[in-house]
Amino acid sequence: MPALDKILGAMTACNAHRLTFRADAIPQFHTDEGTRPVLKAPLGETALLTYIKELVDSSVADLMDRRQPCSFLYNDYSFSIAFEGGLAVTVEPPGAPSGQTGPTQPQPGSQSARRPKVFQNKIDVLLYTLAERNASDLHLCVGEAPYVRVDGAMSPIDGRDPLTQELLEELLWPICPEKNRKEFEARHDTDFAYQIEGLARYRCNYYMDRKGMGAVFRQIPSEIPTIEQIGIPQQVVDLCWLSKGLVLVTGPTGSGKSTTLAALVDFINRNRTDHIITIEDPIEFVHSSRKCLVNQRQVGVHTESFKKALRAALREDPDIVMVGEMRDLETIAIAIETAETGHLVFGTLHTTTAPSTIDRVIDQFPPDQQAQIRVMLSESLRGVISQNLCKKVGGGRVAVLEILLINASMSNLIREGKTFQIPSIMQTQKAQGNVTLNDALFSLVKQGLVDPREAYVKSVDKAGLRTMYERNKIEFDLDKPA
Repeated sequence: MPALDKILGAMTACNAHRLTFRADAIPQFHTDEGTRPVLKAPLGETALLTYIKELVDSSVADLMDRRQPCSFLYNDYSFSIAFEGGLAVTVEPPGAPSGQTGPTQPQPGSQSARRPKVFQNKIDVLLYTLAERNASDLHLCVGEAPYVRVDGAMSPIDGRDPLTQELLEELLWPICPEKNRKEFEARHDTDFAYQIEGLARYRCNYYMDRKGMGAVFRQIPSEIPTIEQIGIPQQVVDLCWLSKGLVLVTGPTGSGKSTTLAALVDFINRNRTDHIITIEDPIEFVHSSRKCLVNQRQVGVHTESFKKALRAALREDPDIVMVGEMRDLETIAIAIETAETGHLVFGTLHTTTAPSTIDRVIDQFPPDQQAQIRVMLSESLRGVISQNLCKKVGGGRVAVLEILLINASMSNLIREGKTFQIPSIMQTQKAQGNVTLNDALFSLVKQGLVDPREAYVKSVDKAGLRTMYERNKIEFDLDKPA
């Protein structure tokens, strides 16, 4: 049994939120009432290193022998090792998920205890907690404990102290590329991607607010989910077999657009023999070439902008182009031109419904160009998938998809500027694969996957969904949380 196990057990017993060791100083427990000594005498550096090496494998021991800073988990206790100014060790206890029950935390020295996990950067410990909590986002800001988003709801990580500016800088700067650090200093915000091998990738945003520095990490799974795992309908999968045209995946931030796009690109990668180019900011899901050749370009790293990368893509012999975000008029115009010239283009927009997406695209252009864009869009647009996420009954979240498939009658409405008629045509053409948002929400309610109140909150046409409830004798209390 490692010598430190008894100290870790005492740490839990006295509800300490931190344990600190310094070479040749008496170790201290840090509690809400203050500090208290752990031992009666100091531990020398040699003895302390010996005790810590009992907890780790040879790779971590080698880092310590070379006096390199490192972090690791032992039985869910977080250890941070530093050597600047002498050996210093900080230990923090495991944080149990708030309001959840589960298996009892393994005690130090037990056979069921988790093997140590080695991290090169201090932030990795928090990102591992993010994965353990099955959370989608990690939020860090001055004056607050770290927060995570689980199933759409924000909650602080238990047992964590509020973050200071100094601690945030220690966590954030070591993983920030130099280019992004300069961008942050100039603009006070920056985006980049970070990866922990074997765990996940992260889309990172650093920003400044009134308190100081802050950051948000969005977790991106290492493995791309399949269309079956996400539950993408067949009529959407069929769009992957098109030889040309524009397919838009829309929805608010955090609605799963990137995941759906990644699953569709992965399906093409596994089933076609083509050249795929993705343009992203930053690169999120990483695609390895399978049956297709896949090239992924990151804005700000491999190319200057979306529009320049998209223009250059026409000279790179692509069959499929995925545009991570269609932010401006010129990017949208080039995407439509690319789709018209014999390429299949996937793109995203931040719109809430499929019919409103068409108006949003057209309204991006000056009035004197809108008639021409209507014609081009009517000929190139093949489908719009508008996505949102609903809280699932019993925990988790489920995607709700509004699907608009463009046929001859839909093209005529776009060309003639009668997009306001599209929702009613979608209702009459359900057999062709069109699905309205209310129909998608109502289907999830009938399956028992989503609470009626949650679906009502997500609906855009609330009067229409309430009518569907009344016809089917579904009752819900709008004032009661789902």
